[in-house]
Amino acid sequence: MSQTILSLHNVTIYQEGNQILSDVNLSVNPGEFIYVIGKTGSGKSSLMKTLYADLPLTHGEGTIVDYDLNGLIDDDIPFLRRKIGIVFQDFKLLPDRSIFANLHFVLKATGWMDESDMQTKIDEVLDKVGMKNFAHKMPHQLSGGEQQRVAIARALLNDPELILADEPTGNLDPQTSMEVMEVLRKINQNGKTILMATHDYALLMKYPSKTLKCEDGALFEVIQKTA
Repeated sequence: MSQTILSLHNVTIYQEGNQILSDVNLSVNPGEFIYVIGKTGSGKSSLMKTLYADLPLTHGEGTIVDYDLNGLIDDDIPFLRRKIGIVFQDFKLLPDRSIFANLHFVLKATGWMDESDMQTKIDEVLDKVGMKNFAHKMPHQLSGGEQQRVAIARALLNDPELILADEPTGNLDPQTSMEVMEVLRKINQNGKTILMATHDYALLMKYPSKTLKCEDGALFEVIQKTA
């Protein structure tokens, strides 16, 4: 694998025919934790959707986990998404099955066959996010923060090279947001690369890291002030 896990060069991002971001240049190396900030509608989610191929890249050059985003064919998209973990604001857990069954469904869908291996993997990822004792619960029995921990566990199932977190604390209260951030930071400290879109500036103050900002159709690095 190349040293750079994500690279965008002179990229313009469109959604429904409207130009959202232009002249985007971005390079992410393994092990980095990078925030993407900006107001609602500034392009954070459009950027994320481009990276996991929900929006096609039609202008500029982009690679992510060794996949070329230019002209990516539909058949390749599932394989791309197995190499990245995606955490959404609204959890996206299946409401009609237990936490274990949610994760089991993902493993089956991504080609796992051995039931013993799947049990071991599910136990492993739930343990990493402090949710191992909740495997039998249904999503509605969990708090928002607990559901997001499960969503993070789900993102870890196929040992992704990169985690894309799109407003992962957007539906959570401040204390729960901090708890979820602690989980993400620990995962990052264990070697996972994370790109996280957020509008929660309190998190940036408590957990400072490299920060990019979407504003006026551009993406640029923000140099944080130090005391």
